[in-house]
Amino acid sequence: MAKAMAAVLCFAFHVLVLFLFVGCAARPFYPLHSRFLEGTRQPLQTTRPYNIAHRGSNGEFPEETLPAYKRAIEEGADFIETDILSSKDGVLICFHDVTLDETTDVGKYRKFANRKRTYEVQGVNITGFFTVDFTLKELQSLRVKQRFPYRDQQYNGKFSIITFEDFIEIALQAPRVVGIYPEIKNPVFINQRVKWGDGKRFEDKFVEILKKYGYQGSYLSKNWLKQPVFIQSFAPTSIIHISNLTDLPKILLIDDTTIPTQDTNQTYWEITSDSYFEYIKNYVVGIGPWKDTVVPAVNNYILTPTDLVTRAHAHNLQVHPYTYRNEYNFIHFNFHQDPYEEFDYWINTIGVDGLFTDFTGSLHHFKNWTSNLPSDDSGEQRASGLLQKITLMVNSYRSR
Repeated sequence: MAKAMAAVLCFAFHVLVLFLFVGCAARPFYPLHSRFLEGTRQPLQTTRPYNIAHRGSNGEFPEETLPAYKRAIEEGADFIETDILSSKDGVLICFHDVTLDETTDVGKYRKFANRKRTYEVQGVNITGFFTVDFTLKELQSLRVKQRFPYRDQQYNGKFSIITFEDFIEIALQAPRVVGIYPEIKNPVFINQRVKWGDGKRFEDKFVEILKKYGYQGSYLSKNWLKQPVFIQSFAPTSIIHISNLTDLPKILLIDDTTIPTQDTNQTYWEITSDSYFEYIKNYVVGIGPWKDTVVPAVNNYILTPTDLVTRAHAHNLQVHPYTYRNEYNFIHFNFHQDPYEEFDYWINTIGVDGLFTDFTGSLHHFKNWTSNLPSDDSGEQRASGLLQKITLMVNSYRSR
């Protein structure tokens, strides 16, 4: 028995050394054995641009729904992204538009007919059914639908609006480490229309929920790698306010060149200047620009890239452009209707650090097929499986 035990251990040692050698040569080494001891999951990859699932895998399912986020995780998302708004009773929800009209069936309910309002949002009068005029219970009685008519309509009416906390639970229950990428959506409007009894504002409630679920730590810190998160906003004042509450990494979103910031009324040119980058890098780790401001396009053909990425990198800021979509009407002619050509251009020519995409699986496949590193489901997982088998073999001998 002792000789057999020694033989097993000797074999296990040599195989383990072999796998560790191969793994170290191929990618940054993560100590696989610690995952078993601590019960952790496969870690977030940090060696390639981040695959950010824009509102979940909304190329397949209605945006910001539970199945959209679960599918994005299945398809290899590094981060699942969401927009955060509030209900009338102060519950934070995952929803993009301040109005419910375009992506829910709110219009068919006679009992809600008198809820239609006209409010000023970012200097524009908008008429519709606003989330801030519905309680959470009422919001969750609605059913969501696909935004774009050329996408799959079979799931319309099957899913409901989820809360920010529901969204976090989806990420935390994933079989591997999956980050979250929530946006403080329209904070000026929300703070005007929703009042919390304890006198706190939208941003305070947002950070409270993150802390409740254990999100903490600066970018790439040990705590951050356990539960990764980027906080994003188009509103600089919200980012600065949140910076006083948490050291979690933040991203300043940047809109079209014609649209000023929603809170400070600064122009695109002001917030993308070197002087502003030097200022804002005290609060953010990166920027999230609309991709056509990075590489302008005319008549659906891309032009010469701007120097935005180069200058942002010079200020040690990451760049995560939005939004990459597989449909022909979103892919510029230069890429021959091929999303993989587009990914290649943005990752290998422009050099971005993350991409917001509606089609998580496509970006995941592209990164795996074109990388000289093993895919996330190859070498490291095989080594992990082998270690589990070795552990079982050793334990079986010990129990005899």
